[in-house]
Amino acid sequence: MLKGFKDFILRGNVIDLAVAFIMGAAFNEVVKALVNSVLMPALSMVVGVQNYDDFLAFGDVKVGVFLTAVVNFLLVAAALYFAVVMPMKKLNARVSKKKAEDKEDTELSLLKEIRDSLATKK
Repeated sequence: MLKGFKDFILRGNVIDLAVAFIMGAAFNEVVKALVNSVLMPALSMVVGVQNYDDFLAFGDVKVGVFLTAVVNFLLVAAALYFAVVMPMKKLNARVSKKKAEDKEDTELSLLKEIRDSLATKK
């Protein structure tokens, strides 16, 4: 029973997930700072509204709070996409292309060795 638990914990997936979770929590602060200190003030200068919380308030129903959450979500998603996802896609594509080229070179060299070996046996 303990061996199975040990195998589960030491499997790469669990450790990778733990590291990703911790990195995500740390990166959250970076994204919050970007959104709250750079993007939201820039958007406020363009739109002219400093705080959306009281925007479109009808008594106790404050649509502005929801609007603020939606704008923050979109800004966070955009920041993550352009700062992390796009560069990672480009990096993965570059690495995949290099691996494919290396595999092709390896296959070609093996075929040449086979050809040369067969030619010397004749």
